[in-house]
Amino acid sequence: MTDRAEWEGRVGRTWAAEWQRTDRSFAALTERLLGAATDAAFAQALDIGCGAGEVSLALARANPSAQVIGVDVSDELLAAARVRGADLPNLAFELGDAAGWTRAGVAPDLLVSRHGVMFFPEPVAAFAHFADVAAADARLAFTCFRDPSENAWASGLAALLPPGLGAPPPPGEPGPFAFADKAYVERILTEAGWRDVTFEAVDFPYVAGAGDDPVEDALSYFLVIGPAARAAAQMEEHERAAFAERLRGFLRDHLENGRVALQAGAWLVTARASVR
Repeated sequence: MTDRAEWEGRVGRTWAAEWQRTDRSFAALTERLLGAATDAAFAQALDIGCGAGEVSLALARANPSAQVIGVDVSDELLAAARVRGADLPNLAFELGDAAGWTRAGVAPDLLVSRHGVMFFPEPVAAFAHFADVAAADARLAFTCFRDPSENAWASGLAALLPPGLGAPPPPGEPGPFAFADKAYVERILTEAGWRDVTFEAVDFPYVAGAGDDPVEDALSYFLVIGPAARAAAQMEEHERAAFAERLRGFLRDHLENGRVALQAGAWLVTARASVR
């Protein structure tokens, strides 16, 4: 989950196939992000790392007079997004690296991202570019994970893995927890030309399993999505089977009211572009 080539290839294909369960896992956080993004009117919105389009779709549907553009590096994810948004004339999806995105005549006054900003190899340059292409005084709203210790879906699963597998990248390196450190993120945004930076800690249930057999639903999900899936793919068959059994027990312990939901912690970050 750290390399652009992976998002363009295997990882992108997997997430495209799993967009329904991924949207479900983030549903409570998505609601908070959309609330922050839409607390003021906007004319043009840019969804950074839009994935299968959940946030872009919600913005376009709720604001039919606004133009919404989603950008992602994965063809497969964008194919899913385009099918989902085919009935929305004010919505477009573009293939490319958002850190270099530009479009003639478009200067978004809202930039938004649900967990799509933690993977830039040069984050200051990426956010400086966003400030350059944005309208004066544009609003920025994005979410990112806090520390793994505040995310049971990550730390709990990692504890089940053999030593040396499933470790997150070092702090500051591109990856799911690259923006866990609030001071680090604030420094990036300030150096990149954003002001009035705010952080809100959001705790939410990461819903991994539901339906007729929530435990098996969650098990199959974690074996194809995320760091645990990557680690499991590197194991010998007998190791993978033993890990799956440990994981099944862990998920069973988190089954309540017909779903498997794990603790998750994120930052909801907002900022404004400098007035030019």
